[in-house]
Amino acid sequence: MAELKLEDIAKLVGVSRSTVSRVVNDDPHVRPEVRRRVLDAIQSTGFQPNAAARTLASQRSWTIGLVLPHSVSFIFTDPYYPHLTKGVAQACNQYNYTLALFLVGTKEDEERIYPRISRKGLLDGVIVQSGHHGDQWIIGRFVDANIPLVIAGRPFRSDNVTYLDIDNVNAANNAVSHLIRLGRKRIALISGPVNSTVGLDRKQGYLKALSERGHTVDESLIVEGDFTEASGYYAMQQLLANDRRPDAVFSASDVMAIGGMRATREAGLRIPEDIAFVGFDDLSIPQLSDIQLTTVRQPVVQFGAKTVEVLIDLIENGTQPPRHIIMGTELVIRDSCGAAQAMGGKSTRSGGLPANHGVVMRSY
Repeated sequence: MAELKLEDIAKLVGVSRSTVSRVVNDDPHVRPEVRRRVLDAIQSTGFQPNAAARTLASQRSWTIGLVLPHSVSFIFTDPYYPHLTKGVAQACNQYNYTLALFLVGTKEDEERIYPRISRKGLLDGVIVQSGHHGDQWIIGRFVDANIPLVIAGRPFRSDNVTYLDIDNVNAANNAVSHLIRLGRKRIALISGPVNSTVGLDRKQGYLKALSERGHTVDESLIVEGDFTEASGYYAMQQLLANDRRPDAVFSASDVMAIGGMRATREAGLRIPEDIAFVGFDDLSIPQLSDIQLTTVRQPVVQFGAKTVEVLIDLIENGTQPPRHIIMGTELVIRDSCGAAQAMGGKSTRSGGLPANHGVVMRSY
């Protein structure tokens, strides 16, 4: 069977070839009833528009770039990035866009990759995963080039760009407040890097919870990590050497929390009886075999998909004014926070849920 062409669809529907072309390229100047007839014909015949012809006709590449400005090793060891990329890729498939992935680990990478990304006609828009102070340079270049741009994560300078983020401050506040309600007195923080907005925001939420509930801030109970398990392990060793050992730890990521829990077990201490733990992310990571981590669940896959939807809106309707979109989180209560012990040994799970689910407290 010969390959169908625009002319064949036009003849079948009884319209001009140009009308079919306009429908294929989402031109708004087509009557609804005509558009419906053309789309019905396309679906019934299995017609696939030629991608190159579609690009030439619409002056668009139908390609979105995802820029991850971190080291390659960090991207493939931190579960956040595969989940984010999955959400972006799923949305690109849904909206018939091609996804181009760019890994930018060094300044030299930026200098090599940026001219290709910004080449006219290559990409319709760009998503940049940000939040690190060093990312401002490449964000500024995209802004100057007037490329439709969405930042995944609050950048340090946010007045002139569209970004999406989760409510890190409120989420951390809720997590630490939960530990306080359980009677914990010396709550430590394993923070993210202070040169990142996510690290700063989650630390701010920790400090806010202590302040609002009349707890004194002990700087010796705050140790900076870098979102790796090793940094959580060594941060916990430092906290355990403190004369005022903590009775609870809020970790700015689950990966660091797992490292901290391993160090706690190696020191001969019990979780949660001696030290309770709450993490952040609720992503698929290896856990300790006999205890499940209480954590803040952030919707990373949905977050990635939302960045695509917002970017398409910018491509089609303009980039001004900048939009700042904040998504909610959930606190998932499991074994490691000691909620069951605080309730007199009663389980905090409901409905016979398996251990990796637990009780969910929504936070917006």
